[in-house]
Amino acid sequence: MNDFLIGIGKRIKDIRKKNELTIHELANRANVSNGLISRIENGRTIPSLPVLLDIIQSLDIDASYFFEGVEKKSNAKYIHLPKAEQQVLEKEIEATGFSYMHIFSKSMHALGFEAVLLTLEPGCKRDKVITDAWEFKYVLNGEVVYLIDNEEVFLQEGDSLYFDGKFPHVPLNNSSSNCTMLVLYFYSDKV
Repeated sequence: MNDFLIGIGKRIKDIRKKNELTIHELANRANVSNGLISRIENGRTIPSLPVLLDIIQSLDIDASYFFEGVEKKSNAKYIHLPKAEQQVLEKEIEATGFSYMHIFSKSMHALGFEAVLLTLEPGCKRDKVITDAWEFKYVLNGEVVYLIDNEEVFLQEGDSLYFDGKFPHVPLNNSSSNCTMLVLYFYSDKV
């Protein structure tokens, strides 16, 4: 089942958009919060089986159809993802100035992995979030202040940061130019 975990959120989002449903509409149908749907779709959390089945039913599809589109185990020697196949992610529905570009995700044994490029515009705004991942940030250009729980960490080009996403966190760009970071999320079954 581990090989399915990373692809579940993407599959939910793809089907929701194909069915022209908003996050709010899907959340209402499945009796969950908008925030939970957003976190699931964007890989911040993995739904419990009952919640996943409620979401699948709320999408008006069969479970077998749902899992056909989720990544399956592969014995390939490498994975190549051309730039043209990278997708823009809508991480937070109530955030401004945050732009995520999905680079890669893969589940291997008990470890899930996702890589994104995050561009923060000056004055970007978002509430603190919590993820079910360890997070690694590497600043490619610009500068950012990371609020992790109640602590501030200043990062500039070339700096990196690694932390447990279970602590509430948010990056702030108080400068006058964009900040771009490589962000790696590491998920584990062993909680």
